[in-house]
Amino acid sequence: MRNNRQWFHVNKGFTLLELLVVMVIIGLLVSYVGPRYFGQLSKSEVKTAKAQIFSLRKALDVYRLDTGSYPDQQAGLEALMTAPQGNSKWQGPYLQKAIPNDPWDHPYIYRIPGEKSEFDLFSYGADGRAGGTNENADISD
Repeated sequence: MRNNRQWFHVNKGFTLLELLVVMVIIGLLVSYVGPRYFGQLSKSEVKTAKAQIFSLRKALDVYRLDTGSYPDQQAGLEALMTAPQGNSKWQGPYLQKAIPNDPWDHPYIYRIPGEKSEFDLFSYGADGRAGGTNENADISD
């Protein structure tokens, strides 16, 4: 008759084959979920950039209401935080915090006069260059 204590010690631990099967299953899950996760991440960065551009546009509109015009090219977006020289109508700052960079840590592009409206405000996307596709595409509101 076998000792019960000996019976429990015989089936202790995992075999190499069992560990390999678990590793393959984890690898398959990561290869399936990973691209979907990173795809959602780039979508959220684009949404963040659009939201920041919208907020900057609203601040520029308030600046225009106060001063009578949008900041010139030389003053740029910095005019939202510090008064340009000789502008006595400035009542800012027009943002609660510093002017943000886009989600890829590039400064937003402000051009006046703009090609599409009085001014253009946009991000070049992840690559920081004009044009591109997907997350590298230019982003405006």
